[in-house]
Amino acid sequence: MQFIISLFGIPLGYVMWALYQLVHNYGLALLLFTVIAKLLMLPLSIRQQKGLVKNAIMKPKLDEIQKKYAKNPQKAQEETMKLYEQEHFNPMSSCLPLLIQFPILFGLIDVIYKPLQHILHLSTDVINQAVSLMGDMTTRSASAVQISVVQAVNQDPERFASLGTDVISQIQSLNMNFFGLNLGATPELALNVIVLIPILSGLTSLLVSLYSMKQNGTLTEGGPGMGMTKGMMLIMPLFSVWFAFQVPVGVGLYWIFNNLLSAVQTGILYKVYNPKEMAAKAEAEAAARKERERQEKIEAKKRLKEELKAKKNREISDEELEKAMSEKEKNRAKLAAARKRDALKYGEEYVEVTDKDLE
Repeated sequence: MQFIISLFGIPLGYVMWALYQLVHNYGLALLLFTVIAKLLMLPLSIRQQKGLVKNAIMKPKLDEIQKKYAKNPQKAQEETMKLYEQEHFNPMSSCLPLLIQFPILFGLIDVIYKPLQHILHLSTDVINQAVSLMGDMTTRSASAVQISVVQAVNQDPERFASLGTDVISQIQSLNMNFFGLNLGATPELALNVIVLIPILSGLTSLLVSLYSMKQNGTLTEGGPGMGMTKGMMLIMPLFSVWFAFQVPVGVGLYWIFNNLLSAVQTGILYKVYNPKEMAAKAEAEAAARKERERQEKIEAKKRLKEELKAKKNREISDEELEKAMSEKEKNRAKLAAARKRDALKYGEEYVEVTDKDLE
């Protein structure tokens, strides 16, 4: 596990180092890092939102399948999977941005726990020497030993004289405070300001969840993948509180920043891709298309009857007309299937078959 955390920490460490060089304040660097991470994940967030829209559009079809095969769950499952395949829809895609958060968190933990390595870029030999000079001054776990070194150097710089004045100056210049908060400290259940970080982390996570659920009515109604999504939305606030008590304040602060930015992003995305509005629009378009196809069939039937009548110079019976229509529909279906195959094969846009194509 430690190897994985360190692996994610390497690239994020360089990002945090560059941001720290820019602002010379760990808290501001963390805020900028959160904004950058959010922007990088914006395409996935848009994809997630489109997935919610797709889910809202498909819900009537899925409800119809469940109603039709209420007594045959296996058949209902088969028809549901068939619909997913036809619509190229993955019900779990909306969970992807949530899962990607974890590698970022793991990497950020490593960056905050190891400021000497990631921010000051001290060599491993120098860090090990500093740890040995610290001796019994540390009260922290092995994972936070570099934070202990920073605090020990600030408390008793003479003890680390053998490191050289340049190294001591670098360590003393490391600013890990943000509005009076020591971002390297780990919160505990006590009456102090730091304990507010886990609480705010959970509250902001809960507010984002409730805001998303309010914006998207389909979440309260259920649907494919919504069970897991809704469950994660309710679990994440509790996880945030617990997690923020296990890690440095900086990680909890990142979580708060991320939640606040998520709320803003959610508001914007729901303005652009509103599941309710787009589902209603798609339903209206489908009804209009169905009515248009019905009218086209009526007109096509009339034209075909006139053509047959002109050819045979007599009235056409309903049986003859139905037979001719059946042949025409078979040809339409064959041509449509061929076009769909070509569209999938060559990545082209599918074009509906018209009566002119069958002439």
